[in-house]
Amino acid sequence: MNTDSTDSSTPSAPSTPSCQKCAGRPRSSEREARLHDLIHTAGRLFLKHGYRQVSLEMLAREAHVAVRTIYVKFGGKAGLLNAVLVANRERFFNTDDMDADQRPLKQIISDFGAQFLDLVMAPEALSMARMVIADAPGNIELAQTFYEAGPKQTRDMLARFFARPDIRAQLRADVDVTLLPVHLLNCVIGDFYTRMLFVPGGETREQELGALEKRLDLFYRSALR
Repeated sequence: MNTDSTDSSTPSAPSTPSCQKCAGRPRSSEREARLHDLIHTAGRLFLKHGYRQVSLEMLAREAHVAVRTIYVKFGGKAGLLNAVLVANRERFFNTDDMDADQRPLKQIISDFGAQFLDLVMAPEALSMARMVIADAPGNIELAQTFYEAGPKQTRDMLARFFARPDIRAQLRADVDVTLLPVHLLNCVIGDFYTRMLFVPGGETREQELGALEKRLDLFYRSALR
């Protein structure tokens, strides 16, 4: 009689699967979160210490990334500043909004004016502008990066808007359309922005918007048929 108690039909214990994901690359969502944290950290450090005083090593240490990551993703400190400015601008503007907006011209411009004021009057934006004013002399990289990511983007957006055939048809025939972006921006902020940079006022939002509409009325009188 066979006394062997071993059951040959008993399955063997399953092998432990290899942990492929544990040592793998971070997921795309994790990479995006890290880049977002890096941009946020860079903005905070630039405002706290000034552009010149912030080194790549400081940025990498505070954001818990490698210096190489900053070079690979942004090309260096100027590219990271550009990302900070673009991220801040995108909180207020979609660059395609004015290109396709079919509402009446005055309504589009009125909304743009209010959004632009919100953008430039935000505390972090005022602090960034003060930093650029302080550090830009002698630093062409900083001045150019700020202009390309900020004022130039807004001017280009307005230039495309005023060049639209349906919008151009509402403008005076003798108006130089190429001058309108800067003219409109000057009407939107007037000397209000300069005063806010150096002597923050106590105007309420209702007062700000009321004054904005008066300045925009001057723009309409000068530009529209």
